[in-house]
Amino acid sequence: MIRSIIATICDEVRTVLSNIDENEALVFAERLNQAKRVFVCGEGRSGLMGKAFAMRLMHGGYQVFVVGETITPSIRQGDLLILISGSGATESIYRFAVKAKEVGAEIGLVTTNRDSKIAEVSDFLLTIPAATKYRLPHEPETIQPLGNQFDQSVHLLLDAITIHVLRDNNETLRQRHANLE
Repeated sequence: MIRSIIATICDEVRTVLSNIDENEALVFAERLNQAKRVFVCGEGRSGLMGKAFAMRLMHGGYQVFVVGETITPSIRQGDLLILISGSGATESIYRFAVKAKEVGAEIGLVTTNRDSKIAEVSDFLLTIPAATKYRLPHEPETIQPLGNQFDQSVHLLLDAITIHVLRDNNETLRQRHANLE
């Protein structure tokens, strides 16, 4: 029973990720490399996926911050704000996007909804064709509850992008990995 569920989940995520626009992913990677600093933001489980992504970027030598943490500085021109919102309509995320835009930061949105209000203020998108908790007509079928399919796909796709931008950088990754453990 559990193996069958695992197989179905893996098949679902494989299908979602096989439908990613590779050009969007390459633009995302390029913008990461052009940014002075990277700020990552998401609410709930999207925020947890964002924190995992930020940690991987930190290991790779990026200057990266998670929005809302006590040590996060102000965002400025030349910085990149990566927003993760399945719906693209999370109100707090939208407010962060508008504020970052006002100071001249670049905005990248990871979402399922390229027509959302956050997408309208974003400079580039990474669209993930996965199911969210809203189960909109354009979203794929899933056996999973809520936004699990989106969360899993975000995690794996951002890992793939991290691997892409950090190729042959294993020594830096190892040196920057936590040693107070």
